[in-house]
Amino acid sequence: MAETKRIMVSLPNSLLEEVDSIVSMEKKNRNEFVKEAMKLYIREKRKVEVSQKLKDGYLEMSQINLTLAEVGFEQDMIELNVYEARLMGCEKM
Repeated sequence: MAETKRIMVSLPNSLLEEVDSIVSMEKKNRNEFVKEAMKLYIREKRKVEVSQKLKDGYLEMSQINLTLAEVGFEQDMIELNVYEARLMGCEKM
């Protein structure tokens, strides 16, 4: 089993009363409750961080995709102009 450390936590009475109410209903003790609450907090914090990284990545990729699309469109327009010029006989092959 992993090494454990004892900590002290100070809580307002109203919060402790809520914790004790939940602990009583779930047939747990405060120690189990605090461990589960901390694990849940850490897990949710990581989810938020991953979501933000994904959002940032999608925003960065959207800029890259826009740039690539603009370059591609510009090249398409050049090729269209060359093609139309050839059709009209303005350019030698």
